[in-house]
Amino acid sequence: MSYNFDTVRDRHSTGSVKYDLRHDLLPLWVADMDFPLPDEILSAIKKRVDHGIFGYTMTGPSYWNALDSWCSREYGYHVRHSEWVTVPGVVYSLSIAIRAVTEPSDAILIEQPVYYPFSQVVKDNGRRLTVAPLCYEDGRYHRDLKAFEDAIKENNVKAFILCSPHNPVGRVWTYDELAAVAEICRRHGVTVIADEIHCDFIRPGIKFTSFATLGDEYKQKLILCTAPSKTFNLAGLQVSNIWIPNPDLRNRFKKENKANGYNEINTLGMTAAEAAYTMGKPWLEALKEYLEGNISYVKDFLAKNLPSVHLVEPEGTYLLWLDFHGTGLSNDEVKERVEKEARLWLDHGDIFGEGGELFERINIACPRSILEQAMTRLAEAFK
Repeated sequence: MSYNFDTVRDRHSTGSVKYDLRHDLLPLWVADMDFPLPDEILSAIKKRVDHGIFGYTMTGPSYWNALDSWCSREYGYHVRHSEWVTVPGVVYSLSIAIRAVTEPSDAILIEQPVYYPFSQVVKDNGRRLTVAPLCYEDGRYHRDLKAFEDAIKENNVKAFILCSPHNPVGRVWTYDELAAVAEICRRHGVTVIADEIHCDFIRPGIKFTSFATLGDEYKQKLILCTAPSKTFNLAGLQVSNIWIPNPDLRNRFKKENKANGYNEINTLGMTAAEAAYTMGKPWLEALKEYLEGNISYVKDFLAKNLPSVHLVEPEGTYLLWLDFHGTGLSNDEVKERVEKEARLWLDHGDIFGEGGELFERINIACPRSILEQAMTRLAEAFK
């Protein structure tokens, strides 16, 4: 099938967080896509709606078979139904995981700049936030393993929240990078809570390694958070799949989840996820090709019209990390120009924590015409 990603759908007045919170700015911030679902998934949802009854729902064998097929084909590991827990969302699962594996005031490690709900969910649950900053050198990010391990030892860290692929800097961690982190965490008894929600958006020539494939010795203190929400734009349907191979850890997670009184997933989300894992691959491949064109457009546009702004070369996700250090402006001046002059709603880099100043995150999962409008506004504001 052929898919059209150029059509602009008006999302105003639909309750969209992206479009309806503010109407004065062009929004390219929150990580959802401006593309409708393909007919393959919509048809499954419509069929379920036509049934007309939406009582309490549970996942069945067809759901787990679809997930197993997807995970084994795309990531190289198999799904055992008994080892998984379904929850409404990945951030929700982070909160449950934190309470399951740590006590109040325990230290939890994150790598900033990173997806800002990581720090929020640690603080909101009364845990102690510990940061191992990523290193930014020659336009590329890496981690300092010594500093990473020192942070664990000095703060008696109990859990590490891994962002893989990394949002917002776009790194797709190599096998060796992940294995080094896994071994440090194993040595110090640190539980790894791995957020792999962006793992289906990997650029050509880059290989994604799931933490699940590193080895059995690293699975006993692992909570792996996955979801179809980014891949297929299903965030509003609230379904995520959490893999916890250690039965004791899994039971603790389930106990915390049960205490919340909310341990079922959305009925239509379940239907959409199963359809996506079963029939969504052709659409996803076409989408990734389109997004690759958007990335190329941004690179070319910046080189020709705004050379003082550097695109950190992305390896994964549909979120681009723009470096404004070359403009000579202060962090506040950059933010003001983005909002007041360009009239754009981007995610300002400083909300991602240490090292995020003078960066902006832009979501390029939109029709090319919207992206062209945004980049033109940006160039005019920073000339």
